[in-house]
Amino acid sequence: MAQFFQIHPDNPQPRLIRQVVNIIRQGGLVIYPTDSSYALGCQIGDKGAMEKIRRIRKLDESHNFTLVCRDLTEISNYAKVGNQEFRLLKTLTPGPYTFIHQATKLVPRRLQHAKRKTIGIRVPDNQIVRDMLEELGEPIMSTTLILPGDDMPLTDPYEMRQILDHEVDLIIDGGYCGFEPTSVVVMTDETPEIARAGKGDVSLFEV
Repeated sequence: MAQFFQIHPDNPQPRLIRQVVNIIRQGGLVIYPTDSSYALGCQIGDKGAMEKIRRIRKLDESHNFTLVCRDLTEISNYAKVGNQEFRLLKTLTPGPYTFIHQATKLVPRRLQHAKRKTIGIRVPDNQIVRDMLEELGEPIMSTTLILPGDDMPLTDPYEMRQILDHEVDLIIDGGYCGFEPTSVVVMTDETPEIARAGKGDVSLFEV
């Protein structure tokens, strides 16, 4: 049975944030709010938690997992980012975007796209996530909480509890955070490519 924490979206309780991070460090799978929708998250490289995510969402090998990072410095540890790309990321982060980059050697191979060796990178504008990442000291491996057959993410933590109570270790009720997924931008070529137009404004990439 999953634990259920109600965390204030603007002033997260430090005691609860520490408990969240302890659960993640112990191999737990958590549902948490972001600036676009709720997401599933776990510790980088935790094979067991990652398999739970694959099972819940019925993901295949082509799925690009995302590393949710604190800032641009942390991004550069896990993704190959050129100077021009860095300036673009600086403009758009934190925000509701997922950027697909070539992964560095610090990214476990099982997290990378099987053929392209890419990884999704994200810096959400959400205080709960920021506090979680600061306490954890490393990115969270993550994916949007969209169930198989659904077009939109789950939005109600109490509905999540009903459906996923025995599938995850913790559900964070961080208030309403929307249902529109991030905009996904592929940054592996010279010209960024919009893979999915979501909550983040993509007009900057349009010619």
